[in-house]
Amino acid sequence: MSETVTGGMNRRSFLRTAAAVGGVSLAGACGGIRGAGDSASDVLKIGYVSPQTGALAGFATADNFVVKQVQEALRNGFTAGGKKRRIEIVVKDTQSNPQRATEVTRQLINSDKVDLIVGSSTPDTTNPVADQCEANGIPNVTTIAPWEAWWNGRGGKEGQGFTYTTLFFFGMQEFADCFVPMWQRMDVSNKNVAALWPNDTDANAFRKGLSPMMKEAGYTPIDGGAYQNGATDFTAQIATFKESEAELFTCTPIPPDFQTFWKQAQQQGFKPKLATVAKVMLFPSEAEALGELTNNLATDIWWSPAHPYKSTLDGKSAKQLADDFAASSGKQWTQALGSVYSLFEIAVQAFKEAGDPKDRDEVASKLRGMKLGCMSGNLDFTTGPQPGIALMHPVGGQWRKGEKFPWDVVIVDNSANKDVPVGGDLRPTNA
Repeated sequence: MSETVTGGMNRRSFLRTAAAVGGVSLAGACGGIRGAGDSASDVLKIGYVSPQTGALAGFATADNFVVKQVQEALRNGFTAGGKKRRIEIVVKDTQSNPQRATEVTRQLINSDKVDLIVGSSTPDTTNPVADQCEANGIPNVTTIAPWEAWWNGRGGKEGQGFTYTTLFFFGMQEFADCFVPMWQRMDVSNKNVAALWPNDTDANAFRKGLSPMMKEAGYTPIDGGAYQNGATDFTAQIATFKESEAELFTCTPIPPDFQTFWKQAQQQGFKPKLATVAKVMLFPSEAEALGELTNNLATDIWWSPAHPYKSTLDGKSAKQLADDFAASSGKQWTQALGSVYSLFEIAVQAFKEAGDPKDRDEVASKLRGMKLGCMSGNLDFTTGPQPGIALMHPVGGQWRKGEKFPWDVVIVDNSANKDVPVGGDLRPTNA
């Protein structure tokens, strides 16, 4: 499918326009969505919220492609509640701002009158979106946020869950299951782990949740201090890390801050043997921006072309989805591609399972009870660490020089998910 979205507009112009107006309906982008004989009850509207512009825009690289893929897969409609239904998708840009996320979610609820809302990418998106949905009784599923940051950041009560809002991703235990096996394979002189954790929802979840797990595994977190996002000088943190003689490193900053930190760390002589980073270096755009300093940085990989999962909408494999994205956009696959796709798989499945897909309470109940094998693997919202949370299990990957693209991810450790094949050896980030 070409990069043209509507009316000859290219993707970049489309995003600028979408950001300016606060959202856009992609209904009809891949053919007519509401036929002449369709009534309003035949059309199910899904609102989608993500950071298409701003500091977190890397998460949304594949958004428009995914929306078009979903529309194409459902072009003939599907049966829900005993009748044929069609999907309309309304996209909103948070501009990487939590307040904006709240505002556009309200627009979807009050103006666009959507039946269900999905959202993606960091607690700055998932939490305000979910809060608005919970308050207004709108079925909701979000992804790409550590479950603790989503749950605790929203005041979740032990064992109860929320009525309308659900999440699929993973949390601190899964990060530990992914990172610790890689640490254990490194020959290091001590078990200190330098930790760059800012003062935000994501990092505070790591500080509170991952620290004790690190200690339990025999490692000592060296916390560089709770700095504010947007920092430009990391000299103090680097000095702390060097003094500890830590040869292992982990972090959860916003992407621009990591780029600044990692360059300064190299300049100031902090070169850990292995860096296992979270929230950053998830996407090719970040790898390209960092250049040679990208080599052998390790991170959590929750979706890739190597994952043996398929679409519930049209049977497409993970590799096919990644290849189609590259062919359509000329760009490399990103992890968010699979996750965003699954948001719509889950939404459609909840509509199909409901006796009345327009009944918000019933659809929300179907989300909370969802068990689905989909593009993101086997998701079970009934057995998670809290009600309404489905866990994924990431594997360890490292950035290496690519063939078709400048950088590519190689799966180097599958301790946490044996479904995913290993594609190469674990190497030191800095030999």
